[in-house]
Amino acid sequence: MSKLEINQLSKRFDDTAVLENVSLVIKDGEFVSLLGPSGSGKSTLFHLIGGLFAPDSGSITLDGEDITGKRGKISYMPQSPSLFPWRSVLDNVLLAQELKEKPNRDKAIEMLNKVGLSEYKESYPRELSGGMKQRAAFVRSLLSPQKAMLLDEPFSALDEFTRMEMQKWLLSIWEEAKPTVLFVTHDIEEAIFLSDRILILGDRPATIVKEISIQFSRPRVEDIRLSEEFLHIKREIYQILRSDSHD
Repeated sequence: MSKLEINQLSKRFDDTAVLENVSLVIKDGEFVSLLGPSGSGKSTLFHLIGGLFAPDSGSITLDGEDITGKRGKISYMPQSPSLFPWRSVLDNVLLAQELKEKPNRDKAIEMLNKVGLSEYKESYPRELSGGMKQRAAFVRSLLSPQKAMLLDEPFSALDEFTRMEMQKWLLSIWEEAKPTVLFVTHDIEEAIFLSDRILILGDRPATIVKEISIQFSRPRVEDIRLSEEFLHIKREIYQILRSDSHD
């Protein structure tokens, strides 16, 4: 079980209020995306959940345990794959396990095989494409012992075609293990395609201004991007983001 709860979280830096009374619940095995204007506090919220910052008020719990201000409780995948250049792909994906428990090399090799990287397990990051590096970083996150994952725009640096392929790949792997995921993105289509729910942050000081449930069946198929319902949700989210940024 890995239910993540955020209750009345607020944070300011000097005279700037970034987050104000943000509350949300992510259920066990749920994939939730976070959308918001640039600078609305999405990364700050991630850093608070990951324990890199302490909130001014409010609390964060994981399965009932208070993890407010505690590091190492959440698996985190940033925008950059952050692979160590001197370690092989296999050694990179084992890193999170090394920090917490005895590494399971057989499980790591099995996961690398599932994501099409088995023949690259002894290669180094410089020998991989951007998409391959992201796959390796995601395997590292999946193998970490933490119960929930934060994904911070992991595909933002990829070209559109590679990004769409990575979205489909991510869902195929996620649907096997069903980790609890909070996913930050600026891409409305990406959020709709991946998510069970979408939470929209308003401008600073940010609060959650809208929650949208995505009812498309899983596994998701590419054709839903062209459906009227998909386009309707996209227009709705665009109007919310546009109106909030102009208030």
